[in-house]
Amino acid sequence: MKKTVLIFLYILSLNTANSQLFTKEKVINNENFDKPSVSWGYYLGFNNYDFNFDYLENYDDIQVEASSGFNVGLIGNFRINDFFDLRFEPGLIMSSRNLNYNPVGFGDSEFLENIHLREVKSTYIHFPLLLKISTKRLNNFKPFITSGISTAINLSSNENNLEDNSSGQFRTKRNVFFYELGFGIDLYLEWFKFTPSIRGIFAISDELVRDDDPMSPWTGNIDFMKTSGILINFTFQ
Repeated sequence: MKKTVLIFLYILSLNTANSQLFTKEKVINNENFDKPSVSWGYYLGFNNYDFNFDYLENYDDIQVEASSGFNVGLIGNFRINDFFDLRFEPGLIMSSRNLNYNPVGFGDSEFLENIHLREVKSTYIHFPLLLKISTKRLNNFKPFITSGISTAINLSSNENNLEDNSSGQFRTKRNVFFYELGFGIDLYLEWFKFTPSIRGIFAISDELVRDDDPMSPWTGNIDFMKTSGILINFTFQ
């Protein structure tokens, strides 16, 4: 009997979901939610940041070990029309990356332990300006794509540090510029709008501060170092 009741409830839930998505009899949550010209919200999420390198010579690549980080921020949304919105999403992004160099590149000299490893921690104050392009709302769902540009201030930057890798300091620049592409879906719930989204972020500026020695085994062969990453955010409005 208990099993029969569970099966019935499962079928009933499927029928309810089907009626919400594909039939004309549906409950519209927050029908006028997108009508105001300006709206606000906040987001929480996580990221996975990497470094991409361009080299002067074709030596061994630097191996990057990325770990997941945390995002939090605010949203200001300006409605242009039913399909276009302009969004400003300032936030805090924390990430960490480990650089693993080939020890062979350091010769036969006696170095300190793990001299071929560098940990790069970044804390970005992130300022993206995005264009959100949405489809027509389908019941309580509305998919969209985003694209835009952004800049960030790296609070963990040691750009002005006089010490370099010879003293154990891997230096990065304070200001970084990016372009961004992403997609997501607006879910209109009874009391608020919930939006999961995923976005790729790609630096267009060189982040590396080079060592004083032009032949440095850490930076001498790097022509360009730039961040690429993925942001997964959960937005509440």
